[in-house]
Amino acid sequence: MPRGDKSSYTGKQKRQAEHIEEGYEKRGVSKGEAERRAWATVNKETHGGKKSGSGRGKAEDHSPSRKGGKLGGKAAARRPAAERSKSAKKAARTRKRRAA
Repeated sequence: MPRGDKSSYTGKQKRQAEHIEEGYEKRGVSKGEAERRAWATVNKETHGGKKSGSGRGKAEDHSPSRKGGKLGGKAAARRPAAERSKSAKKAARTRKRRAA
């Protein structure tokens, strides 16, 4: 099987990778890098391709997903409280305008 072949992955794993990839792209990561990171996350969580009975009995490891969530707040936490408050108020005004 050539490298990059996704035929041994289940539909669920393919959907997970697609969803993770979309999240990275939404945050400004390039298409190729987002795809690479998404499959790395799926492989870490589910221990690779699962079709044909491979890897039965292995529990899923959700630590990569949690890691991303934990890392997400570090940049904001370094900013001064006044700056965080200002940008939160601006975002709220924007949401209010779009809803109207």
